[in-house]
Amino acid sequence: MTANTGVARVILRLAVPVPLRRLFDYLPPEGLTADDLRPGQRFWVSFGNRNLVAVLVDVVAESPLAELKPALERIDRQPIFDDRSRGFLQWAADYYQAPLGELYAAALPVALRKGKPADHWAEPWLELTTEGKGLPESALARAKKQQSLLQLLLGSGRQSRTALNARGLNSTVCKALVERGLARWVSGPTAPPPMELVEPRPAPALNDEQREVIEAVSAEGFSASLLEGTTGSGKTEVYLRLMERALRAGRQALLLVPEIGLTPQTLRRIAARFPDFRIAALHSGLADGERARAWLSAASGVADIVIGTRSAIFTPLPRLGVILIDEEHDGSFKQQDGVRYSARDLSVVLAKNAGVPVLLGSATPSLESLHNALSGRYQHLRLRHRAGNARPPEISLVPILHQQLQEGFAPQVLRHIDQTLKRGEQALVFINRRGYSPALTCDDCGWLADCPHCSAKLTLHRRQRHLRCHHCDFRMREVHSCPQCHSRNLNALGAGTERSEDFLTHTFGNFPVIRVDRDTTASKQALDRLLEPARNGEPCLLLGTQMLAKGHHLPKVTLVVIQDADGGLFSADFRAPERMGQLLEQVAGRAGRGELPGHVLVQSRYPEHPLLQLLLNKGYGAFARQLMEERKIAQLPPIRAMALVRAECEEPRWAEEFLANARDYLQALAPPSPELQYLGPVPALLERKSGRFRFYIQITADRRGLLQKLLAQFSQWAESSKNRRLRWAVDMDAQELS
Repeated sequence: MTANTGVARVILRLAVPVPLRRLFDYLPPEGLTADDLRPGQRFWVSFGNRNLVAVLVDVVAESPLAELKPALERIDRQPIFDDRSRGFLQWAADYYQAPLGELYAAALPVALRKGKPADHWAEPWLELTTEGKGLPESALARAKKQQSLLQLLLGSGRQSRTALNARGLNSTVCKALVERGLARWVSGPTAPPPMELVEPRPAPALNDEQREVIEAVSAEGFSASLLEGTTGSGKTEVYLRLMERALRAGRQALLLVPEIGLTPQTLRRIAARFPDFRIAALHSGLADGERARAWLSAASGVADIVIGTRSAIFTPLPRLGVILIDEEHDGSFKQQDGVRYSARDLSVVLAKNAGVPVLLGSATPSLESLHNALSGRYQHLRLRHRAGNARPPEISLVPILHQQLQEGFAPQVLRHIDQTLKRGEQALVFINRRGYSPALTCDDCGWLADCPHCSAKLTLHRRQRHLRCHHCDFRMREVHSCPQCHSRNLNALGAGTERSEDFLTHTFGNFPVIRVDRDTTASKQALDRLLEPARNGEPCLLLGTQMLAKGHHLPKVTLVVIQDADGGLFSADFRAPERMGQLLEQVAGRAGRGELPGHVLVQSRYPEHPLLQLLLNKGYGAFARQLMEERKIAQLPPIRAMALVRAECEEPRWAEEFLANARDYLQALAPPSPELQYLGPVPALLERKSGRFRFYIQITADRRGLLQKLLAQFSQWAESSKNRRLRWAVDMDAQELS
């Protein structure tokens, strides 16, 4: 459609969710004028042969294109992204070299991404009239429910119908106040879905270390702090006190947690502490409607506390007062596909933009955050002692080389488990492999059950009677004879959680064995139900993957067994030792968190390995500083900035050819030097995944600015090449080489 000659044009500049790093111009839908258009609104647009939901970034008067199509429909009357959110998303798109439209799509919950109108979840709110506001709290004493409602409205202002229903204040009680002229219904924004009602809990007394940390975090203005606190030292209580400070000032608090599984117990604890504040949860375990309601309640400023996983960092928060990152070292804060952002790193940018404090907490800080703290970019705060009377656990190495093991367990480890259970206490066994066995082979011809789509072995899941790839989720029925030589002499190599559960149940039959992994916690609230006996203090044996390693406070766990500590000692990934140390320290931290002393048994084939000795004898702090020295020698992150240019396709030579040309282009722009180095193309550690071969170029630089400028130019070059045979991506601050 062509604009009329001589008439000033009104043009929508839209972020469309497509993998192109530019904005697209459209005319407004028929009947809309410039006064109806505000950045942050969503529009339906026709793009190619699809209708997509786009976000308005700007309204302009000129376009390089003479002919423009009109947008199909305006979805929102009011913007759902405010000015600060739009600026933040633009910064993230520039830093991660990502298409802005895809970043807006990642920021939206599914229902809003699909074009559901925001006012679909609007609801009535009850507020007091002038007459109602003039009544004392003791009024209506003869009608107890009406009095409770009056007191609630006097104390906290208007309430949504959702919140009133959750408190048992139904329409009959509300109607009584309305008929008496004491209250009225008004139209209001979306309220967060109601939380489970829990018994309010008063705040415990702070110890001196906790008090010093809280006082050190500024109440006003931007500050970035790393809280390095040993497991069980009371970091959560610090988060709650900083939250409370923001809430009392009329601000919102954002808490990011790494796992969906940690959200229910975190929600309960926060709801018990802050019964009068509105809490919104944001994670992928919610139904689409629930998540949209929570997101909109946060974006409108209705929700006071927002608890979420990685993508919650993009939620608009107009009253933001503090950002808290729990387990900041956790790899799940980095998105590994699509827009490859780090929620942890973006939290610091968001806090600076909003002028609020951000606190990154962990017992095992990432080397990136530790480097920022040691170099003075972050304030370095510490909690060195466990809260209350709890003491650090005793840690013992159990050499297993040349030992006769039973399903991976040394005899002395089994004796310790038996003694612990018979004392009425709890034991935790950590095995970071789910399924029955990580490999199935034929002892006659050597056949191995490989994934047909990945460079990986199929894991045997005996309960489900299938073999499964944990990378692409390919599945096939369990085989009982070799597909190659037809022998029935098949051997399941190694043990996963399922096999260990069978063995431990048989060995300790008088006590429940509770397996916690992705297979047993797939349904909603499953983790909560599984851990209930352990929280009640019943003697039991917990068995699981890293889902058990963080965030759980189980005071009756006095023994922790780490079945295999060697996984990260010899990996090709330079980050593997760091992850190993963090995981071992986090798992060990589950022991002895109550009054009873804790003991940790660590099985290893290499008990004399220097890194393992350093970690267990001197602690994570000394271990991390040694790794930092090694990174300095190797000139690797966090000493230098690093990005990967990735490519994947069905034919490996295409990806290698593309990356070889990419390296030639990059080196023509910025030749290798002491300040800038290239490596590759090289295959990813998992070379083939989901039928596609994967390669990358690694680029390291002394300055992020230099790397960013180079990657921006590369992105333009790669887009212009229009190579449809492969997918490519820029992974800034990459965390995985796989």
